[in-house]
Amino acid sequence: MLVCQCNMITSQEIEDIVLTLLKADPWQLVVPAKVYNELARRAKCSGCVPNVVDIIVRVTENYHSQQAHPAADLIHIQTGLEKLKKQQSGARRERRSTSHRAA
Repeated sequence: MLVCQCNMITSQEIEDIVLTLLKADPWQLVVPAKVYNELARRAKCSGCVPNVVDIIVRVTENYHSQQAHPAADLIHIQTGLEKLKKQQSGARRERRSTSHRAA
């Protein structure tokens, strides 16, 4: 389906670019400007931007649902992140408390 008449861009081209961007970095924020930049084009009249956003959202949701981990894995990751945050905040407190001491 033709999405952008000004640049003759199809929905398949946009989907391919979004998937390529997500494979490079799954947690990046994909916006229409990135898609047009990858296609070496720009939004001329911007009438297609809402449709491009819809395609980005749909493809991103599908990509992440296919990459989904079981709930047990997510809980394990979350627990690990909480421990890491506590360790880092403790290290910051130690640096702060020793930095103000007189020599």
